[in-house]
Amino acid sequence: MTSASAALPQPGRTKAFLRLVMIEHSVFALPFAYIAALTAMFEVDESVHWVELLLVTVAMVGLRTFAMAANRIIDREIDARNPRTAHRELVTGAMSVRHAWTGALVALVVFLAAAALLNPLCLALAPVAVIPMVVYPYGKRFTNFPQAILGLAQAMGPVGGWLAITGEWSWEAVILGLAVGVWIGGFDLIYACQDVETDREIGVKSVPARFGIPAAIWGARVCHTITTALFVWFALATGAGVFFWLGLVIVAGAFVYEHTIVRPNDLSRLNRAFFSVNGFIGIALFVCALLDLLVRGLTP
Repeated sequence: MTSASAALPQPGRTKAFLRLVMIEHSVFALPFAYIAALTAMFEVDESVHWVELLLVTVAMVGLRTFAMAANRIIDREIDARNPRTAHRELVTGAMSVRHAWTGALVALVVFLAAAALLNPLCLALAPVAVIPMVVYPYGKRFTNFPQAILGLAQAMGPVGGWLAITGEWSWEAVILGLAVGVWIGGFDLIYACQDVETDREIGVKSVPARFGIPAAIWGARVCHTITTALFVWFALATGAGVFFWLGLVIVAGAFVYEHTIVRPNDLSRLNRAFFSVNGFIGIALFVCALLDLLVRGLTP
């Protein structure tokens, strides 16, 4: 007799791979790479360089796709033991490990090709961006602070976006990168709270599993306070105008809302905080930053 699960239609390989890497979550990282790239363009000649902006997009999506695929491949046995993640494609068989690796390597080649087309420094530093992406999934096996590795990985986006345009190191981009890294590390502290019991049972390390949910929530609050301060520093360092400052007010309000709806004794709205609020933060700040640059003289 054919089982009910076998009777269900299986998605195509491409669709399954896109679901595996959660391609829609690019919204968390792309806006900040764009902010860095467009700010760099404004400082260089006040003009949008569309080809470079396209290559930044390709590079960012390629690197993020590789990172997510590698994460899912490396964590597939852990995912199988966690009821929340047991539906993932490598656990259910909707995607084979071989095909997942194929997709990951294609994404890596796309990233490296885009970096090479941008400038020599981007290509030379490309491996530096790849390393933390691979180390992160192993982090939960040897440290209680894997979110710090995730934050480091995510900080690469704005730095890379700036390097892509100027071909030169920029401390302004580092400030923005640190803001993004601390922000994402902070909301990952919140996200990890839903797996505390399972993580403790199977030996996965994290701040919530080691120190408890209240400590993780407070840690996230500290992270997002630091994030706001770093955004202010970036605004001052780049001479941002009124629209960017308006964006920072919106972001600060979103952080307050996020930490109002997620409390140590109430995680029922965690997914709203993780997906909706944090997605809104990235898009809102990008829109305000873009408006600010256009008002200040950036030419499309």
